[in-house]
Amino acid sequence: MSQILVETSARHIHVTKETLEVLFGKGHELTKKKDLSQPGQYACEERVTVVGPKKELANVSILGPCRNADQVELSATDARSIGLPIVIRESGDVAGTPGCKLVGPCGEVEIKEGVIVAKRHIHLVPETAEKLGVKNKDIVWVRINTPERKAVLGDVVVRVSDTFADAMHIDTDESNAIGATPDLYGEIVKECNC
Repeated sequence: MSQILVETSARHIHVTKETLEVLFGKGHELTKKKDLSQPGQYACEERVTVVGPKKELANVSILGPCRNADQVELSATDARSIGLPIVIRESGDVAGTPGCKLVGPCGEVEIKEGVIVAKRHIHLVPETAEKLGVKNKDIVWVRINTPERKAVLGDVVVRVSDTFADAMHIDTDESNAIGATPDLYGEIVKECNC
């Protein structure tokens, strides 16, 4: 059976060291709040406001550690609500995506691009990928058997690295649509006659 843990990834931001210092002050370091399921990744105490053309989202969590590029990950509902187009991309693929303003307690930063709705994806370590017969960048289906909202999610990209922990990530829109609960597992289906 090709079961995979399904986790909900709520709206969040990845920032560069330079952006962090503008938002929170020179020399500021991220304050770890809690570890996330992916090794080395953590939610931070720091929160910012994401400002779009129509409105803003307050108290959006920053995830650490700092990265090489700023990236804002929203649900489609979030993006639409603040007046931005819905651009579905893999994390890190931000070329040509919309920008926004980030506002912190010490300053604000206008990012030219980097607002995405994250493509559904599965993190796998190489041993698990081999066991499941999938490889990096494969696109699969995942069957979800929730009690009252069973679903099959397509266009799920497989990402393989020895720095990952096995888990599928969906956004809050998708999580709500399937009635996701903690400790939810899905079944990877390579081809689906749905």
